[in-house]
Amino acid sequence: MCGIVACRTSRPAVEYLRVALRRLEYRGYDSVGVALRTVTGDVARLRTTGRINALDQLVDQWAGTRLDGAGLGHTRWATHGAVTEANAHPHTDCTGRITLVHNGIVENADELRDELRAGGHRFATSVDSEVLCHLVEHARARCGDLFEAVELALSRVKGSWALAAMEAQAGRIVVAANGSPLLVAHAPHGDFAASDIGAIAEWVDEYRVLDDGDVVELAASGRWSRRGGVAGQRPAAIKCTWHACDADRAGYADFMAKEIDEQPEAVSRVLDQLGGGIATGELWAGLGLPPFTRLRVIGCGTSLNAGQVIGHAVRRLGGIPTAITVASEAAEEIPDASQLCLAISQSGETADVLHAMESTAVSGSPVVALTNNPHATLARRAHAVVECAAGTEIGVAATKTFVCQIVAGVALMISALVATNRLASATANRLVDDLRRLPDQLFAAATVAKCVVPPIVDQVGTATGFIFLSRGAGLPYAAEGALKLKELSYRWAEHYPAGELKHGPLALISTGTPVVVIDNGDPKLALNMAEVRARGGHVVSIGPAGCDVPLADIRQQPWGPLESAVPLQIFARNLALALGRDVDKPRNLAKSVTVE
Repeated sequence: MCGIVACRTSRPAVEYLRVALRRLEYRGYDSVGVALRTVTGDVARLRTTGRINALDQLVDQWAGTRLDGAGLGHTRWATHGAVTEANAHPHTDCTGRITLVHNGIVENADELRDELRAGGHRFATSVDSEVLCHLVEHARARCGDLFEAVELALSRVKGSWALAAMEAQAGRIVVAANGSPLLVAHAPHGDFAASDIGAIAEWVDEYRVLDDGDVVELAASGRWSRRGGVAGQRPAAIKCTWHACDADRAGYADFMAKEIDEQPEAVSRVLDQLGGGIATGELWAGLGLPPFTRLRVIGCGTSLNAGQVIGHAVRRLGGIPTAITVASEAAEEIPDASQLCLAISQSGETADVLHAMESTAVSGSPVVALTNNPHATLARRAHAVVECAAGTEIGVAATKTFVCQIVAGVALMISALVATNRLASATANRLVDDLRRLPDQLFAAATVAKCVVPPIVDQVGTATGFIFLSRGAGLPYAAEGALKLKELSYRWAEHYPAGELKHGPLALISTGTPVVVIDNGDPKLALNMAEVRARGGHVVSIGPAGCDVPLADIRQQPWGPLESAVPLQIFARNLALALGRDVDKPRNLAKSVTVE
């Protein structure tokens, strides 16, 4: 959620931090700051609640001692304490010698703060992260070494962290991780640490991901310890495949528009990657997992909606009972015998999903991770991984990751059903052929929606609330449409099964109320739309010929009307732009939600 970057470089660190922090903007933030070592061993700490442009101005106005090659940067998404400059990272200790940036939650912060205050430490904020800085300071006074001080301090902490601590006088930086992502890399430019490879990929060829409990000195041959002991073998280096063009809008007005248009290509890539083993069952067999008679899907937000689509396909094609579990509620669930858990997270770092893997809902069951990052924490903790291969997605509101999760998840389930003799190969081949048609269908849907959606937005743009309806396999798309509208426009939007209208939601309909209907061909939907129109509601239908947004070649598929996702995304984006919203960085939201 928050973004961390740290570096020790031969050139001034600020040159790298400025670029890296911009690469981290997509994660979402409400303040940003840097701590920069000067050539005299002091620290310039610059922070703002503005955007990174405001931080650039502070850096440009710096008139103090020349800056050197050690520094920390941070984008904060507030969880503890208001959005103020004082609460922004980096934090500092009582002496000003140690500065620290942190992503995560310190669960015993109040207890540690009281103990440190009793020992004479002075706190400037109520932010839990500041406790870590004073805890390192306290340990440093006892052991005399920054690396050992970080190890000692973290032995007292309950919670999650990715952190970087810098000792100004020596210019040393020590980083650590537990339950929150962090990676390190050595390159000709210097040594780097970051929450996300995209922040530093411009300068590195490969990187290593910290495991839980790792503490690492940021240096070419720096120490690496694991849970207080010397790491016997460092994690394998991962080749960096990120490209600078991934973070370029390529002439588009915003990343969301670019990523909507990238969906046909992304789906083709997923199918090219998985396609050969779908209808044969080899995709499933290659995972080495045991047979299952039940499926549990675990996710949050858009990933949960994608999971609903996958679950519906499994029930329809294989007759397999499926449970859909909201990750944050997994502790309340009871595991089913012989179940397979499909844990879905775009980033692979979603805290609620990671905690769900330790819950009673999973309870020793085999877990398949469906993620856009095959090196993420979720992938490392799961028994098997399927990559949704959407490519870099900068916009906070998911678009291409949603459709790619569905395609990859459905492909996996078709393969599993073939491998377990629940689905005939001939049927599987036909389904794969239908999946292969999706890129053209998505492209056609975008072409139509770009023409017909803007006038619709003009008609409903002043509405303060929206209802989304569908039935059966279309219902998860109604849920996703409502979610996109809320995320981007900040207007109320709810989804319902169309049959539930008469059981309460019909009271919300009055003259002009926009009701978006995803028409998946269910004949009962016509009656539901008539009920809405009879009460003055403004129906916007998405579906077959004759609908307000007509989709060509729409058919009843086990995965539902996937092409409807495109006009729903375009509708939400256009409405948000009409209201003056930032569609790439919606308020209060973050791309990678690494706290509960």
